[in-house]
Amino acid sequence: MDITLVRTFLEVSATGSFVSASDRLFVTQSAVSLRIQRLEESLGKPLFKRSKAGAELTPAGREFERYAISLIKIWEEARQQVGIPKGFSRSLTIGAQYSLWPRLGFQWIDALRDTLPDLSVRAELGMPDRLTRFLIEGVIQVGLMYNPQMRPGLNAEKLVDEELVLASARQDRLEDIADHYVFVDWGPEFLHAHALELPELTNPGLTLSLGALAADYILNRGRAAYLPARYIKRHLDAGALFLVPDAPRFPYPVWSVWRDDLDDDIREKAGQALHAVQQRIQDAQTEVIAELRDISENQEIDVLGQSESNGNDG
Repeated sequence: MDITLVRTFLEVSATGSFVSASDRLFVTQSAVSLRIQRLEESLGKPLFKRSKAGAELTPAGREFERYAISLIKIWEEARQQVGIPKGFSRSLTIGAQYSLWPRLGFQWIDALRDTLPDLSVRAELGMPDRLTRFLIEGVIQVGLMYNPQMRPGLNAEKLVDEELVLASARQDRLEDIADHYVFVDWGPEFLHAHALELPELTNPGLTLSLGALAADYILNRGRAAYLPARYIKRHLDAGALFLVPDAPRFPYPVWSVWRDDLDDDIREKAGQALHAVQQRIQDAQTEVIAELRDISENQEIDVLGQSESNGNDG
């Protein structure tokens, strides 16, 4: 069976739409329709009920979905095993959101290379829904993400609280940043807390859904935004960015999500390597938070959205 047809089936099933599946697969809608038609002809049953609202699995489609996931998983295991480069005996594929690669994922890869020299490592990029699908299908064995979507066969562990802090390319006070503030969209919880405590900054006219990548924009254009402490620490140390005194912080949990069937030895040693990186991140964040506390009035730092006052008096 053509594995491309199976992947297309799973994309349509996940999105409930031939159009959305075509966007994700970077093919035309007609190509998606043709693939599903070929699959249905091979199985002798319709897999989707088509309507203007989208595509809904038929009973046969729901039955086939279980086998489709197994087929993809077996294929990925075979592809990864056969594709192990000469000189290596095992493999591990890691996925992470963009913001979690710098100063976390890349350092983890370094630690894995030291700890498991016979391990071939592959890296993937994606948002939580894509990473979760990759985990289910066996494309990746572990993912780093902010908002895990739990499924059978997966196990999530809280890794660290990402400390989002307000930083500026200028030496600003909180009351002085409105005209050059950039809203970085860190998700619904951050949006709610931000609107509650910093309403005058909630709609600055510029929103970036780029995570840590927004730091480059802030640095190069003299702006201010909420950014990960671990990511910007080197810029703070170099005097290229400055913490904004009295600005509340926002803890944003980072999770590692593992496949349950990962080789026990790899799981143990990869976990140990990850926790060593986690400790370095916590140490770096502690230094940043201590600096923010030192420059803030009364040496106190509120958590965004949890202060007694909904306003902001600088």
